[in-house]
Amino acid sequence: MGMSVTISVATEQDAEQIFRLQYLCFQSEAALYGNYRIDPLVQSLDSVRQEVAADCVFVARLGEEVVGSVRGRVTEDGSAAIGKLCVHPRLQGHGIGARLLRAAESALAEERGAKRFRLHTGHRSEGNLRLYRRVGYETVGTSEGADGVPMIVLEKPAEAYVATA
Repeated sequence: MGMSVTISVATEQDAEQIFRLQYLCFQSEAALYGNYRIDPLVQSLDSVRQEVAADCVFVARLGEEVVGSVRGRVTEDGSAAIGKLCVHPRLQGHGIGARLLRAAESALAEERGAKRFRLHTGHRSEGNLRLYRRVGYETVGTSEGADGVPMIVLEKPAEAYVATA
């Protein structure tokens, strides 16, 4: 690849590209579960816009094109929920997902005070599980998604990002 992929905070102008990218990326996930009503496929553009405005959202860019995205927000108990990580199918396997995760984690810990990171992934999503375990997440339980898909819940402490005095 001639151009390098850059990671940056998403802006309002990115919402539409994130919306389209998410729709493309989560088709394979939907097929895996035979469920096309999963949240990333039914989320509205307005809802994506609201998340970009309120949450901690990063994008990966190749030139002008948004080729990856991740979202995170700190919940009441001080843990950060990270979700909707996606990388364009033609660019998967280049470490972009791991870079997006790192960017979100450090912003959530340093700017928003997250004590730990939590994410959910479908029980059959091997690629996601491999990535999350490789970057230090451990399974802490299971839950059922609103869409009925059994989810695996993974967590990772945030202390790696806390500045040492």
